Amino acid sequence: MSGVQRQPIDLLVVGASEVLTCDGDGDDPIGRVAGGAVAVAGDSVVAVGPESEVRASVDSTGARVVDALGGVVAPGFVDAHTHLVFGGSRVREYASRLTRTKEETIALGIPVGILATVEATRVATLDDLVRAAVPRLDEMLAHGTTTVESKSGYGLTVADEIKLLEVNRQLDQSHPVQLVSTFMGAHDVPPEMDRSAYVEQVVSEQIPEVAERRLAVFCDVFCDDGYFTPHDARRVLEAGLKAGLAPKIHAEQYARTGGAAVAAELGCTSADHLNFAHTDDLSALAAAGVTAVLVPLIDFAVRHPKPIDANIWCETGLTVALGTDMCPGGYAASMPLAIQFACRGNGLSPEQALLAATAGAADACGLEDHGRLTAGAVADLQIWNVGTLEDMVYRTGHNPVRQVIKLGRVVHG
Repeated sequence: MSGVQRQPIDLLVVGASEVLTCDGDGDDPIGRVAGGAVAVAGDSVVAVGPESEVRASVDSTGARVVDALGGVVAPGFVDAHTHLVFGGSRVREYASRLTRTKEETIALGIPVGILATVEATRVATLDDLVRAAVPRLDEMLAHGTTTVESKSGYGLTVADEIKLLEVNRQLDQSHPVQLVSTFMGAHDVPPEMDRSAYVEQVVSEQIPEVAERRLAVFCDVFCDDGYFTPHDARRVLEAGLKAGLAPKIHAEQYARTGGAAVAAELGCTSADHLNFAHTDDLSALAAAGVTAVLVPLIDFAVRHPKPIDANIWCETGLTVALGTDMCPGGYAASMPLAIQFACRGNGLSPEQALLAATAGAADACGLEDHGRLTAGAVADLQIWNVGTLEDMVYRTGHNPVRQVIKLGRVVHG
């Protein structure tokens, strides 16, 4: 093909057993390419396909060549639900709750719940919080995660919520993992205020400050028994929308309160948890284009009484996303483990779980060019030390990630 100008590239990934593009069709939803290769120019994917075809279509002179050594190449994971930034630890609470009730744990003098973390987070400086979060991000990166949604919500004052979101910004600028920042001042009611007064503060003070400083993309709220009502949630999310923050919601985790209906009505980007959602709730969310975020590792950590049958989610037509729900109540950094639990515990197939951890999770974060290996997508990919997706799912607890590439640059391995 002399005379045909080929695009110069900077990176070429070859030697894969298969490339999983996560951009397939009904017969092959994850877009498997046996013996595939990926070509990258700058921070974007420019070609994906059989290795011989990719090599013939690009100019790899001077490009870095990465050999997958017979492993799988997949998009970098997008972790669609985390509470990454927090002060202190609730390890004593977690250990106690393995064999004791909440009341017995409190009687031992062990602080419990969201407000225990709020107390520890308020006294932590911004630098303290950055230093604590970096090892969590390092661990996530080592497990193939290239993008993380990170919620505030452990400050519950104007100043402390701003502090948490400033940590998100600093981490996004300094760490290879990309952060998508979510404001969640309505995570719990602080001990010094009643609920209605606090909702007013979130709406009239916190949201305007967050929006003015451009510290978040999304606004989230915990709509459940003992936290915020559907009326509260609607008020908070509508205020967020007015300020330019796209809505998300924690809904129906411990009771069916009507949070899913609010999500459908407002067209939330995502609705997370949904353990107690009814089929008609799920159908309404699907019709409204709301992505449902599954978080199996927190359900395991809290020994949730109502595990989710994600087959029902898929049958209603919902786009499913996956997250670790990294948080003080359940420390979890591994998206491969989340995939393994989603398959065995929630009934997803390996293909469905991988899509939830990549393309579906990208949708939950409003990132159309992430979570897929197609021409024009961001060059976020990972290489595994196993030869098939099924083998990754089979090896429970095993981290298959050998190398991680973020924006066309090898950042791990």
